[in-house]
Amino acid sequence: MTSKKVEKRREVSIRFCGDSGDGMQLTGTKFTDETALAGNDLSTFPDFPAEIRAPAGTMAGVSGYQIHFASEQVYTPSDSPDVLVAFNPAAARANIGDLRPGATLIINVDAFNKKAYQRAGYTEDPLPDLRERFHLVEIPLTTLNREALSGLDLNQRAIDRCKNFFALGLLSWLYGRPMKSTERWLESKFKGDVLEANLRTLRAGWAFGETTELFPVSFQVPAAKIESGTYRNITGNQALAWGIVAAGQLMDRQIFFGAYPITPASEVLHEVSRHRNFGVKTFQAEDEIAAVSSSIGASFAGNLAVTVSSGPGIVLKQEALGLAVMVELPLVVINVQRSGPSTGSPTKTEQGDLFLALYGRHSESPMPVLAPSSAGDCFTTVLEAFRIAVKYMTPVMVLSDSYLANSSEPWKIPDVDTLPRAPIQFATADDSGNEGFQPYERDPETLARPWAIPGEAELEHRIGGLTKEPVTGNVVYDPVSHAEMMRLRGEKVDRVSADVPPVEVDGADSGDLLVLGWGSTLGAITAAVDEARKAGQMVSRAHIRHMNPLPSNLDEILGRFKHVLLPELNTGQLSMILRSRFLIDIQSLTKLAGQPFLVSEIRDAIDSILNNS
Repeated sequence: MTSKKVEKRREVSIRFCGDSGDGMQLTGTKFTDETALAGNDLSTFPDFPAEIRAPAGTMAGVSGYQIHFASEQVYTPSDSPDVLVAFNPAAARANIGDLRPGATLIINVDAFNKKAYQRAGYTEDPLPDLRERFHLVEIPLTTLNREALSGLDLNQRAIDRCKNFFALGLLSWLYGRPMKSTERWLESKFKGDVLEANLRTLRAGWAFGETTELFPVSFQVPAAKIESGTYRNITGNQALAWGIVAAGQLMDRQIFFGAYPITPASEVLHEVSRHRNFGVKTFQAEDEIAAVSSSIGASFAGNLAVTVSSGPGIVLKQEALGLAVMVELPLVVINVQRSGPSTGSPTKTEQGDLFLALYGRHSESPMPVLAPSSAGDCFTTVLEAFRIAVKYMTPVMVLSDSYLANSSEPWKIPDVDTLPRAPIQFATADDSGNEGFQPYERDPETLARPWAIPGEAELEHRIGGLTKEPVTGNVVYDPVSHAEMMRLRGEKVDRVSADVPPVEVDGADSGDLLVLGWGSTLGAITAAVDEARKAGQMVSRAHIRHMNPLPSNLDEILGRFKHVLLPELNTGQLSMILRSRFLIDIQSLTKLAGQPFLVSEIRDAIDSILNNS
């Protein structure tokens, strides 16, 4: 047999889609792991159905996983996949609109029958139309998988659940992905006939691609040239969890993590709980209020405390967060934002909680707010949140989102010795037993009170939610003390700006257009601006991590540009803040579809502004 031709590709985007029980997330994850080992840069987008148990074969139950990998830097999972692997008609119908004409569509033709068409919402057989519009590859995945697993002591349902690994083997051959890591993973997870079934169908998929005439060529995407170091594939939720564990080690304090499970934040709790060997305590509370209250209590006792939730849970935590502001204790609050309001679409992404983070508590209760911009940046951002929390003795909120939580990228594992360590200022008494640095005495630079651990002699102090006298801490109700305490807490948060680096502009420092962003919009903005520059347009970009306080030079930067475009996955919340604060006509680009921005959407907005200016 003559070997097939191999063609080189600079980049490829693939989307796997099927029922939520078809194993699309696992298939995509293992293909991503193989791609990372192959040395490509990559970006992924897992898209989960919002229904927990949607009827099989329906649009509501479609689960997808997209990966974009290349021999150069990748910023997004790509607007339009080059290859769509659809396990049933509903998966095809839900995703076909994203394919460009002539793209490759690989289907499990065994699943394309009249009953399945109707369940997916088709009124007639879609195959003739699909053959005309796309490079349609019809593979009897179910049949081939069953043949590969004949003779094993497994029931039909267990056998059919393995067909996703047939597709994984096929795509691994088609794009030259190494399968050894997947085989090792299977050997660590399964035994007996279940292990044999998955290994057999994985290898059968590879052999099918190698021998069938349906694929006359395979493709090679060369490894990317990246900075030397040790890398691993990481999701945003994993990075948040690792940052929490690292903070405890760097600050030599025990971590207490109080949380209540909620999509899409639960995985942070799950991942942190796997690392008890680092002195981390995790507490799964009975509700959101108990979770945050336990964390505040742990902070009072001297632990590095953290709590995590999503939008609906953060709302429930807000009264207790007001207490954390009042008593001035360090606490990191992670909000993995999701589409709302109310239950909304729990598995879909949004940036709708900025106002909630800044203004959602009772009365004047300011706290610093940070927003990571990529999966790997979640690690750095949560470390910075802990540093600010202990330096300024304040709760700090981190605004991640569902897209960052579940997407992944190659992450260079940092040298622990290079990570910054934040000193903690504890209240102390001198050797003679006289009072030393007292609990209510403030640092003249940060206005932070020292951390007074309960139970230590000479450091008795009063703490609670009632208004206190500024020096003694005694409960008072006079207007002067109330106003002074309000001023001090507000100014303390304002002084965090000393630790906020200036905004850096990528491109010209002034000009016609600046594309400004925050949070997870970084990838789409970067790709869109790069495309605009290649087309000869003079466009700059900048990204904000610190949402409160804002960088001190932001006003100056915005004033240098004729137009400022601000894409947000909300109705323009940061745009409203910047307009009111700096009196600048920010041009808002908003999206509330539960999906991240497409590069083309930002690119079109850039063209519209420059063509009409």
